[in-house]
Formats: sequence, C-alpha cells, structure tokens
Amino acid sequence: MVLQVKTSTYEAKTQEIAKQLLAATQENRSFFASLRDQMRWDDKLLAWAMSNPGLRVQLFRFIDTLPALHSKSEIASHLQQYLGDESVELPAALKGMLNFANPDSMPGQVAATTVGTAVETLAHKYISGENIKQVIKTVERLRKEKMAFTIDLLGEAVITEAEAQSYLERYLELMQQLVEASKNWTAIPAIDEADGEVLPKIQVSVKLTAFYSQFDPLDAKGSEERVSDRIRILLRRAKELGAAVHFDMEQYAYKDITLSILKKLLLEEEFRQRTDIGMTIQAYLRDSEQDTKDLISWLKERGYPLTIRLVKGAYWDQETIKAAQKHWLQPVYNDKAATDANFETITQLLLENHQYVYSAIGSHNVRSHSRAIAIAESLNVPRRRFELQVLYGMGDKVAKALVDRGYRLRVYCPYGELLPGMAYLIRRLLENTANSSFLRQNLENRPIEELLAAPVVKEAENENFPTSPRPHLPVSSSFLGASDTDYSEEEKRSKAAQAFQNVRQQLGKTYLPLINGEYVDTPEFVDSVNPSNFSEVVGKVGLISVEQAEQAMQAAKAAFPGWRKTPVQERAQILRKAGDLMEERRAELSAWMVLEVGKAVKEADGEVSEAIDFCRYYANEMERLDKGVIYDITGETNRYIYQPRGITVVISPWNFPLAIACGMTVAALVSGNCTLLKPAETSSVITAKLTEILIEAGIPKGVFQYVPGKGSQVGAYLVNHPDTHVIAFTGSQEVGCRIYADAATLKPGQKHMKRVIAEMGGKNAIIVDESADLDQAVVGVVQSAFGYSGQKCSAASRVIVLQPIYDVFVQRLVEATKSLNIGEAELPSTQVGPVIDANARDRIREYIEKGKAEAQLALELPAPQQGYFIGPVIFSEVAPNAVISQQEIFGPVLAVIRVKDFQEALLVANGTNYALTGGLYSRTPSHIQQAQTEFEVGNLYINRNITGAIVGRQPFGGFKLSGVGSKAGGPDYLLQFLEPRTITENIQRQGFAPIEGAD
Repeated sequence: MVLQVKTSTYEAKTQEIAKQLLAATQENRSFFASLRDQMRWDDKLLAWAMSNPGLRVQLFRFIDTLPALHSKSEIASHLQQYLGDESVELPAALKGMLNFANPDSMPGQVAATTVGTAVETLAHKYISGENIKQVIKTVERLRKEKMAFTIDLLGEAVITEAEAQSYLERYLELMQQLVEASKNWTAIPAIDEADGEVLPKIQVSVKLTAFYSQFDPLDAKGSEERVSDRIRILLRRAKELGAAVHFDMEQYAYKDITLSILKKLLLEEEFRQRTDIGMTIQAYLRDSEQDTKDLISWLKERGYPLTIRLVKGAYWDQETIKAAQKHWLQPVYNDKAATDANFETITQLLLENHQYVYSAIGSHNVRSHSRAIAIAESLNVPRRRFELQVLYGMGDKVAKALVDRGYRLRVYCPYGELLPGMAYLIRRLLENTANSSFLRQNLENRPIEELLAAPVVKEAENENFPTSPRPHLPVSSSFLGASDTDYSEEEKRSKAAQAFQNVRQQLGKTYLPLINGEYVDTPEFVDSVNPSNFSEVVGKVGLISVEQAEQAMQAAKAAFPGWRKTPVQERAQILRKAGDLMEERRAELSAWMVLEVGKAVKEADGEVSEAIDFCRYYANEMERLDKGVIYDITGETNRYIYQPRGITVVISPWNFPLAIACGMTVAALVSGNCTLLKPAETSSVITAKLTEILIEAGIPKGVFQYVPGKGSQVGAYLVNHPDTHVIAFTGSQEVGCRIYADAATLKPGQKHMKRVIAEMGGKNAIIVDESADLDQAVVGVVQSAFGYSGQKCSAASRVIVLQPIYDVFVQRLVEATKSLNIGEAELPSTQVGPVIDANARDRIREYIEKGKAEAQLALELPAPQQGYFIGPVIFSEVAPNAVISQQEIFGPVLAVIRVKDFQEALLVANGTNYALTGGLYSRTPSHIQQAQTEFEVGNLYINRNITGAIVGRQPFGGFKLSGVGSKAGGPDYLLQFLEPRTITENIQRQGFAPIEGAD
C-alpha cells in the first residue's frame, strides 16, 4: 500500500522548499527595474510586450510574419505597418527607430537589422540549435551542468505524406547522430543512473499527428493504422540504439485518439516490457485527472512502468477560441489558478502511484516543482521514478537550483530552423509575458507569499473540481448557432456509424410529392442513386406533372389567407420545432446526405447545423421585423410594418440539398408566404426528409408543399405562373438568368411584379502573397478547392500566387493534394468523394481536356471506377483569361495563376463575371486593408478557407453574375419575402391630441 500523507503536511514542506529555491534564483532580482535602459534589444522587446498589451499583440504578429520576409526593406515596411497601428502605444526608443519615411532608407535598414537581430537572438534563447551539430553542442553544455535532455524536432505542420515520412526519417537520423556523439560522453551519475539502473542518455520527444498527414479522430481506425506503422519503426530503432522516446500531447481534439493508439500499441508483445517510453498529460484540460487515473489503471494491467510527463499545456488560446467558434464546451480551465490546482492534484496522484509510473513534472513555477519534491520526499519516492523538467531557455535559474538540490532534471530542447520554429517561439513568448506567468511575476518583484501561495480556484471553476462542467465561452454575436458534431468523441463516432446502419435499412423506398397536405401518386418516377456506387438506389421519387403543379398552386392560394393571419410567434415556433427535430435526427440526416449526394461525413454534419441555424435565425429575425418601426409625431401615429408577398416557389440545388432547401423554404414560410419546394432531382430524398420534419413541426396543409418534378417542365411552369410572387433559386447561371428573364414578363392575370432571389455560383479565387503562412495557405486552398469535390458555389477554382513564392507553393500544394484520400463518401477516411452524376463527371472531364491544351498539368490523381469519381486536378502556369480561369467548372479542378505583384493579383481576381467568394492569405496589413476595399466578392475570407459560411456570422451571397438578392443567413434576407407598408393615422379630435410629457 502506497503511503498517503495529508495534504496539509505537503503544504508546509512545499513552502519550505519553495522559499529555498526562490532564494537561490533571486540574486539578480532588481535588474528588472532598469530594464528599458540597459538591456539588449531582445530583452527590451520582451519587457515592452509585458507592459503594453496592444504592443504585445502587434509585436507578436510581426514576429510571426518575419520568417516570410526576405529583405531588409520588407522587414522595415512590415515593422512600420504593424507597430505604426493606432492601437499601439510605442515606447520612445521604438518610436524613434520607426520614424523613417522610406523602408529603403538608411534609418529603415537600421531598424530592420536591429529588430531582425533581436528576434533572432530571442529565438536562440528558446530553440536549442538550428541543426544537429548545434544541438549536440547545446546538450553537451547541459550535461556539464548535470542536466539531462529530451530533443523535440520543430517543423512545418505535416500536411503531406512526404512530410510525414521525412519527419520519421529525421528522427531516425537524429537518434543515430546523438548516439554516435554520446559514445564520447562521460557518465554523469546524477542523470545517467538511478537506484542502480542505467538510464538512456538520449531521449527524443515526438508528436503523433506528424506521422500521418491526414490524422483525424473521425477516421480513428485508419489514423491508428498509418501512425502505428511509423511508430513501430521508430521504437524498434530506438531500442537498437538505446534511446528513449517520449510522446508529446497536442491539441485537445487529438487527445483521446492519441492515448488510445499508444495504449494499444504498448500492449503489443514486442513493446509491452519497454519502460523507456513516455506519454504526456496536460493539466489545463478539465478531464486530465480522469485521464491520469485511467492511465495508472492501464499501467497496473500492463505490468511495466512508463513515464508520464505532466505539463500545464501550451495551446490555451487556440483551444479557447476553437471551442467558442464551434459552440463546443470549453475543454480547458478558464482560470490559471484552476490549472495550477489541478496540476498539484495530478502530481500527487502520479507520485502516490510511483510503483506503476515514472513521474516527470514539467513546469517553470517554483511552487509546482516544490510541491512535487515535498510529496516525493514525504513518500520516499525512489530517484528512478521521479524527475523534474523545464523548457530550454525558460526557468534556467530554477533548473540550476533544482540540480544543486540533487534532483534529476531534464531540459526539453526544441531544435530546427528558426523559420518553422516561429510558432513555437510565439507560444513561449505568450507564456513568458502573460500576466499570470510565474516567470513574469517573479521578475516583477511580487511578494514571496503571493508567489508561493496555494492556487485559489474561482467559484465558477470550483464546482465538482476538477471535473467541473465545461462552460461555453460567450461569443460576440447575439445568435448562437448549432454545434457541429465533435467526432473526437468516440460516442459521437459510434452514433454516426449506427445512423448509417439505420439509413441503409431504408434504402430503395418510394417518396411521393406532398400536395395540399396529402402524399399523391405520380405518373413518373425517378431513381435517386448513390454517386459513390451508382448501382445502389437511395430512393424512388415521384415526379409531379404540370396538372399536379397547378393543383399545388391552387392549394397554396387557398391556404394563404389563413397563413398570413397566423401570428408570427406561432410561425416562428414551428420553425424552432423543425430545428429541434433536425438536431434530434442529425446523424440520420447526415447519413442520407452522404449516401444521396456523396458528401463526406463531416461536411454533411456541418450542413445539418446550417439547416438548424436557418430555422432558428429566421424565426428570431421575423419576430424582430414583426415589431415594425414607429415614426410617431405629436397628433399622428406612423407605423412601418411588413406583410407577406403571397406564394413562393423555391427551386433548390443538389449540392446543399438540406441547408439551402431548408433556408429558402423556412424564410418564405416564417414571413407568411405559402411555399412550393421543387428540389433538384438528384437530391429529392433528402428534401422528402425535410418535408417529414416540417409536417411534424406543425406546418398546416397547403402552406408548404413538396413538388419534385422536371425543371424544364414543372419548374418552368411554376416560375411563369401568374400567381407566383417570389422565386427563390440556387443553381447555375444559365438557369438563373432564364428565371430572371421569365419572371420579368407580365403574364395575363398577373397583378404584381415577381421578386427573384437567385444565387448562381462563382469563379472563386484565393490570393496568396509573399508574406503568407504557407502551411495555412496550402491547407486552406486544398480544403476550399477539393472539399466536396469542388462542388460548392463557394469552392476555390483559382489560386493567384505572387511570383516570389509561386514555385514552392505549387510544390507543396501538389504534395498536400496527393496525400488526400479519395473514396466512397461514407468511409470516415474520405476527403474527396464522387461528383454528383454522369453528366457532371463528363462535363468536368471536358474541362480537364481544355486545361491540358492551355496550361501545364501539375497533378491529376486517379479515382475509383465504381462511382462518379474524378480525382483532384491541378493546373499551373494558367493564363488569367484561359477557359479554366473564367468558366465555372463545379468539380475538383484548380487553376494556379502566377502574378508579379499584389496589384496584378487583385486585377486577375476581379477579372471574371462572378463576385461570390474570395480569399486572401497574407500577413501584410496594407494588403489585407486593400483587399477589404477592392476585392470584388460578396464574402471575403482572410487567412482561412473560403467555404463553410455560418448563419448569422458570415451571411452568404454575391453580386455581378453570381446572383441577385440579399445574403442568406443575414439581417436583410427576410425582407425579400415581405412587402413593407406605412400606416399613418391622424389622432387629433377637434383640435386635441394626447401630448406625451404634458400634464
């Protein structure tokens, strides 16, 4: 039985040890006061960042951009653009340095050199070397100071399989060279042995996700297979060389799958007895205590100890922002004290189970280390089973003091080129300059009692601490959208798999039109097939005749007087009920979309969220508009109110078969219009499911009717009908223009002008300038161009790249695209599924042939034969006026255009008939500003992908020939379905009227 000592005993000992350690680190404590005058520029930059939040943000943004800047003039220009921002209050020394008129001038060059050198010096503080030779020198110095090490390879994000393979090979090479060098090292008992056991001199730290470029919790099985193959190679080689391997923990989304893969792998016969391997726990995660308990139970079962490195966690900002944007629960503690308290709880848990686990306590907080030492000493934890860790360049004095006390200390040493290391540097700088940072507080001469006090957890975090409920973070928008499914949770993945089983049992059923509240038989039927496997019939759909279209129109006319009088609150409640039903059936609706239109699972799930959002957002909006506007004046009331237009015909597309059909339909309905929904033939089963939901939500008969039919017959008949008031259409430019022309013609008996809302596609471009973060740009372009096989109105079909980075960008783009998984949409590993049907496939193939005649083929990927598949195609050196640069292809075909400068990039981007979506990857403030003003698109996305607009956050729609009407999911959209009226009443009687405020 492990001895358990009361927490209060630990506390007294913690304080005693901490005071001794702090005393040993504080000889130079007063240097901070005279910082700005006597320090080097790198120290000055850090000091200024600590004292000025506005400067901190802009300075770190500039540092992030620095690796992409290749001349002193560029550096000087960006320095001025970032730090000359109005939000930044500049210290006098910095203000004086930035006071140059021209980046090419001598003062500009001096500023660039001074700051460039300072940032490089900063980077060298935290990065242990740029190559293996430098790293060996660093670790030899550390060993002289009786410090062990672990080496982490900094690198670009792994976005291609070539990079994943290279990551493995670089680690194999690193271990080999370190072991070679270590043959000349003298043994140092303090770090090379413990309790009679020889410890590995070499340790490397690796990230699991870097072993497979398409690592994704949704594809847990596929990710596990690909990653495990490479890990086995690494672990086998490490054993041959006598090196230890530690697995780092990354973002929260990867935590469960990372632990699952490692647990499975390390129970394999070959690896079960290995004790030279480690895993990591992040104390800022709310479920980390439970994870630690689970790991300890698993280690008991395994029978051989492993190291668990306990750290606070390095991605707090990222995790917080992602959860807020996704409307997910916060995975991290929002309060630093809660993280510190949890860290102490887990430290105790690990050390009290020392016979099963080797603890490695990683921190720069003297209290955290002292707590660990107090517990270890109280429990007599053997030296082999406990070590302390710090990051290279952080807490150096603490490290020395710990070594002097006789503890084994390991320094985590990242190495690599400074360029890829910049993201790591920013994380370290954020950590060092945060108000709550121990290192910062120590520098600021805080009282010892305050520095070493036990963490006090705020009430909000304290409930059932440390497994308190995870809160939502408030968002600035008043509308809170539906949350996409978080597939990193195993339960959600199982639910999705079950939904596919349920839906598959219903394939092949017949779906009839709904006219006047009744499902009616039809003279003609069409099979809706699975584009991933066209021998599989998803459903048989009844197509209405023109006569039945007329019956539907008459039913709508009859229902209109009652529906327009239905109170707005009642109409809005029906929409909210429909949204709730969709949320309940989310997994099934996703499965129907995957099977009927070949949309990958995550994309289908996002579409369900969008449909739910349309229901809830338009319900709120109609309640807002229903209040009208009051323009009263003494003696007269003036009311501005809205009334429905009449009958709306909705013609919806197949590419967003649920969200767009739902959005256009419920907008018309909640505004008080009777609505006929004519979906695209290839997606009529999903709209039948939408119909079932609207009926269950309580839509009265005749108010909504589901009328699948041939566009050329039924669609044209409804568009031209004299009783149609509004036509809401999403589809091709050709059909949209025809509808617009037909609607403009006054028909016999028609007593109104028809309103047309038409979204007609785009030829969307992303500009990538020379300051762009290429990791981010490549990933964003790949997602925007090849997500749903390029069949989104918002998809990128052109990428316009500036000359200096063109070749390297194309090379990485091609490699990243090669790494995509092409296959049936249902498979969790699939990123590129089929196109919708044979017509689309053949049309896209024709465009590919045109592309081969007018540009260079950079990549054409093979595709499966059993469905309507086309592998991604990339053309380079494409002329801006080429056919593939001008015409909408609606498939996985991307044209990469080379331009000399940003001005030309904008000209090329604007040089088509469309203006729907556009993107810019840039870290140059003036380019971002110029694009906001001059890039002619309805939706401009900066430094992110250009698809996936969210209701109430990015209202969607374009201009020029991309469409007519207001943006879907925005505050003006419902106005198109309404007629505004002004009602004025003279309220004087015989010369008197109530006068507000008068006695």
